[in-house]
Amino acid sequence: MSLLDPIPQLVLAAPPAYEVSIAIVSFNTRETLRDCLHSVLAESKGLTVEILVVDNNSSDGSPEMVEQCFPQVRLFRAGGNLGFGVANNVALLQARGRYFVLLNSDAFLQPGALQTSIRHMDEDPACGLAGARLTGRDGRLQPSSRMFATPLDELIVLSGLAARYPKSRFFGRFDRTWADDRQPAQVDWVPGAFCIIRPQALVRSGLFNPAFFLYWEEVDLCRRIQQSGYTVWYWPDVSVVHIGGESSRQLKQMEVSSTSAQVVRWRMRSELLYYRMYYGWLVYTVKWTELAIYSLRIARNRFSRDPRRQERGHNSRTLIQLMHQAWEDTRGGTISPPRPW
Repeated sequence: MSLLDPIPQLVLAAPPAYEVSIAIVSFNTRETLRDCLHSVLAESKGLTVEILVVDNNSSDGSPEMVEQCFPQVRLFRAGGNLGFGVANNVALLQARGRYFVLLNSDAFLQPGALQTSIRHMDEDPACGLAGARLTGRDGRLQPSSRMFATPLDELIVLSGLAARYPKSRFFGRFDRTWADDRQPAQVDWVPGAFCIIRPQALVRSGLFNPAFFLYWEEVDLCRRIQQSGYTVWYWPDVSVVHIGGESSRQLKQMEVSSTSAQVVRWRMRSELLYYRMYYGWLVYTVKWTELAIYSLRIARNRFSRDPRRQERGHNSRTLIQLMHQAWEDTRGGTISPPRPW
């Protein structure tokens, strides 16, 4: 798939039939999906809500569970794993709400989340998309409001400077770790675990870009929404518990197991596509920055007898191999491999 392929467009042909349409993409997440849907139903009281679940060809009985336990849900069975963005497009093209909400199947609405987000959207017609305060089950804050990454930010994050100086406006700028998470803010992008979207913004910007199978798709969408004239906001009084963000800490620490290697490769593919799309030839600096950081880690830990440092060296070798594979898969970020990745 070329990066120049057209992005699906949304056409609003009829007046809204619901207050909000909630789209949930599921892939082998039956039990968390069950809990997610219970949280949606609990928070939907007093609202006219449409719930759409797109199942990416799960093998764990997820679609059967939805049919049996949640007959009010509109279920769409994908013929294969469409990925995050394309599966959401399936729901968004069918949605008939005044607002659209995207919710991960491992994310759970907390009391007042829907009502509050709808009220904020009503109060600010210029807002095209907004996100919530994301926390893990342990109550720890997850990155919830972010700025667009640059090749320099890649160096800052991978070098460990972002983690070492989180309160610095320079080093902590990508995840906005310097900011007060209790204050609302206009930001560049918010994670797709939860977001509320004004349909008119999607009419202008287009839907998710099919070039991204997983990762970076919400960054691209937020960028296009802002280019179309709308704003993106972070609202701390909208609270969502997100399980997936807990496991992502492992990837940030570069603990790469055989099971996570594929996910890292997906992340690298999307990263290269994004940088090629928006920064052109600077995608080369992203590749060589990552390779240089990983090579330095290998050199630093080469002669250590500490098992933990030996493991870091092994992980860095794996990451170098994965980056080379991702570069080849995407031809330097110029094409998206056939899905599913």
